[in-house]
Amino acid sequence: MPLAYLILEDGSIFEGESFGAQGCITGEIVFTTGMTGYLETLTDKNYYGQIVLQTFPLIGNYGVIPPDFEGNSIALSAYIAKYPCEAPSNFRSEGNLDALLKERGIIGLCGIDTRALTKIIRDSGTLNGKITISPPTTADRAEAEVYSVSNAIASVSQDKVATSGSGALRVALMDFGAKRSIFEALNDRGCEVWSFPHNASANDILEIKPDGIILSNGPGNPSDIANKAIVETIQKLEQCNITIFGICLGHQLLALAKGYSTQKLKFGHRGANQPIKDVKTGQVYITTQNHGYSIIADSASFININDGTNEGMDYGNSFSVQFHPDARSGLLGTSFLFDRFIERMKARAI
Repeated sequence: MPLAYLILEDGSIFEGESFGAQGCITGEIVFTTGMTGYLETLTDKNYYGQIVLQTFPLIGNYGVIPPDFEGNSIALSAYIAKYPCEAPSNFRSEGNLDALLKERGIIGLCGIDTRALTKIIRDSGTLNGKITISPPTTADRAEAEVYSVSNAIASVSQDKVATSGSGALRVALMDFGAKRSIFEALNDRGCEVWSFPHNASANDILEIKPDGIILSNGPGNPSDIANKAIVETIQKLEQCNITIFGICLGHQLLALAKGYSTQKLKFGHRGANQPIKDVKTGQVYITTQNHGYSIIADSASFININDGTNEGMDYGNSFSVQFHPDARSGLLGTSFLFDRFIERMKARAI
């Protein structure tokens, strides 16, 4: 494999090898702690504009399995793994990571000290970086220093209304980068799902007479000025007394619509082993998460055990969570939240 380099905005340089597509790319470096679920990570639109670092060193051993993808595209900017497996062994596998990244034009970096890089991010906070196949220069560092993720939601949302599933309940889903598993969780529970682009108006959504509304996961800063119109749409929907369920970014946007604020976390929560606690019952769940921001509120329905940040809000008819109750790459102990959504829709319909 040809040589490749990573230069961080703080000046740190890592020398490794290139796999997947070759070239140069700049992005925000984040790490995820999942030992499995790398296919879900690669196809999760939450990672738009980011260079994703896998902390677990052995990645790709069960190959490439398209039915496990969370979307049709790969939204992340680049991918870092210590040892990407070249010869996976799995009866469902249709290839290896190197071939997949080449096919999708995604730059990969391997062979670096991923443990050391993770420790830098944990100590300093999320950093920007640039992967290059040429020896790093001061210009590369300067490029990393000024990088920022922009136009995130618009870049990953669908561009027209679509439907999936059938059933007695009709759900409108605002697509900010929705994972496929959300649609499957709703369809399995007898919901007809109408998914709308991120910039759909409240009137567009209300026209189908939904029983409930899902605010999906997605990438970027929830307080971005570009998201102001989305928050205003959510406020209009809230006034119609329709049950709303927010997931991940949807949780943050619903909170903004309610008058709360958000903050950027030092290095975020990403992985399938994030512990949260139900404030009411004391029950602890291990959840899948992928976010770099949290909301600031004086109460919560769930909290993160590691740092005490807000992981859920319950507003009565509407509610939201920061984690992924639909996650296929982790435990499904919180999938009951979709049942709660169904129950509240049915209660409103009586």
